[in-house]
Amino acid sequence: MTTTVDGHAAVATSAARLAIGRALAPVILVLLVLDALLTLSLEVLYLPTYLGTIAFPVAAVLAGVVNVLLVAGARSVTQRTAAVGLPLAAWAFGFLICASLGPGGDVLLGSDARTALLLFCGLLPPLAYIYFQMNVRAFRPR
Repeated sequence: MTTTVDGHAAVATSAARLAIGRALAPVILVLLVLDALLTLSLEVLYLPTYLGTIAFPVAAVLAGVVNVLLVAGARSVTQRTAAVGLPLAAWAFGFLICASLGPGGDVLLGSDARTALLLFCGLLPPLAYIYFQMNVRAFRPR
């Protein structure tokens, strides 16, 4: 804590915190983009999970929750819509890479309902979050 005289030291401290926050914002955004790619790899890995004899794609539901949290983290460091959507764009790009053919014809994501569920659960909740957060004034009661 800083001792304040007429509030001048507190203003200097908050200005220093703001400058540090602005300097770290690009680093945090890069880490969130890398985290989006890391979580996508785990979601693709656990997508074909079975609960007994029934396919249970819990990774698809977790994709929506994690992507909303990544977008919320990006929103905490910037207010620009394009920058807020960077983790989601990286996730979508990684999804397209995983859905394409690899060497020898290998595919990480098959053409089935679980893949579609992962795509929709991974994109729709964070896109809705971005939409509502960027248009918060339009939804506020007057």
